[in-house]
Amino acid sequence: MSAPFRFDNTYARLPEAFFARQEPEPVPEPGWIAFNESMAESLGLDAHRLGQDDGLKIFSGNRVPDGAQPLAMAYAGHQFGHFVPRLGDGRAILLGEVIDRQDRRRDIQLKGSGPTPFSRAGDGRSALGPVLREYLVSEAMHALGIPTTRALAAVTTGQTVYRDRPLPGAILTRTAASHVRVGTFQYFAARGDNQAVRTLGRYVIDRHYPQCNQASPWLALLEAVLERQASLVARWMQTGFIHGVMNTDNMSIAGETIDYGPCAFMDRFDPATVFSSIDHQGRYAWANQAPIAQWNLARLAESLVGVMDEDGLDAPTEANRVLETFPDRFQAHWLAGMRRKLGLTTEEPGDAGMVDELLDLLHRSSADFTNAFRALADAPDDDRAGAFRAELNRPELADEWLQSWRRRLAREAVEDTRRGDAMRAASPAFIPRNHLIEQAISGAVESSDYSLFNELRQVLARPFTDQPGKDDFARPPEPHERVYQTFCGT
Repeated sequence: MSAPFRFDNTYARLPEAFFARQEPEPVPEPGWIAFNESMAESLGLDAHRLGQDDGLKIFSGNRVPDGAQPLAMAYAGHQFGHFVPRLGDGRAILLGEVIDRQDRRRDIQLKGSGPTPFSRAGDGRSALGPVLREYLVSEAMHALGIPTTRALAAVTTGQTVYRDRPLPGAILTRTAASHVRVGTFQYFAARGDNQAVRTLGRYVIDRHYPQCNQASPWLALLEAVLERQASLVARWMQTGFIHGVMNTDNMSIAGETIDYGPCAFMDRFDPATVFSSIDHQGRYAWANQAPIAQWNLARLAESLVGVMDEDGLDAPTEANRVLETFPDRFQAHWLAGMRRKLGLTTEEPGDAGMVDELLDLLHRSSADFTNAFRALADAPDDDRAGAFRAELNRPELADEWLQSWRRRLAREAVEDTRRGDAMRAASPAFIPRNHLIEQAISGAVESSDYSLFNELRQVLARPFTDQPGKDDFARPPEPHERVYQTFCGT
């Protein structure tokens, strides 16, 4: 029988300083939680075989598949602004890389598969809750059209892990365009190893940004990564998503959302919203995510300065020139997405102000971010604007803004029905509501009940589609259901 994976492991062919070879540690009693069959098929894998005992053994770390070259990647990172020179995969093991049906290279990684040389005295395991959270939220992000790592499988281990209390253990199998991070470059730059930075840069260019193979590849690489991050963070914010831990070791060079620890989606709109239990100063609040992305990119630029200097560039001047473009690039992506949410098909100078006025109105009204924009799709017609007015709970302010918005719409020749359809395609009906995620986790952890987890998987796979009978999944939390803090998965 053929191997279930067709590996082609380029990262494992890099110098040994880039990783530590490490096999996953077997577990006593693996059991299925979920297998993403459609994802497996898109990767060109044998989905039928992987959904059986063969897959359970592989995804639990009990069998290393043929062709895999398991390793834990080395990287550093700024964590809440403080530099840590050696982090690395403390509870994750990269099995290898496959080429999917669209001819894209994808990593296959186990999270929670046991200790590695980078575990820093940790057990290398994951509790069940963080695995369920990452599975649900990463797949929801994919359905929302936001670049992200994805979940291929989740399994229980039959082990107990100890955090604030004993918890059931689990392992997530994650796929990614790659797991190279800003912190990977920092790891070598901090050691003054420009040759390793150059090797890593060439690897990233060949894998992700072949258009950067030009006269000044390092500047081109910085600019390409910056452009993807500007687009990514704008899309986060347009859905009310808060990453929660935007450390440089959690910023993917490929421009995907990675590491769903204390992440969450806003219910009531407030630009200062923070969920992470460890973000005491609001560093990674919703409104801070764009400037933090620019800050992180500055750390990437610092890591590339050495190789730029070797190539005869005025590195600080050139790198700063690129970094200074971030606010305008972000604003362009942000405004383009917000125009789609407002049903605008043309550009006018006052559009940014109209967006700001609406967000201020949502804030003053304590409106639900997701439901307000969804209801707005009916509001071009005054007779159908009741739901939007109700979401804002300030009818007099809503009407003033609606009148201004409708005057703007009238300058475009778009029929209301078509405009409403386009707006609903930009503003989801369903997001991973924090209280529902926590209820799904609680059911699984406390009583091995995965019914809500599985129902959420189905609903969140179609976030832009009205789903009869699923109103509770779009409902904001009641006061006693609100989740004020989320926690890191370690």
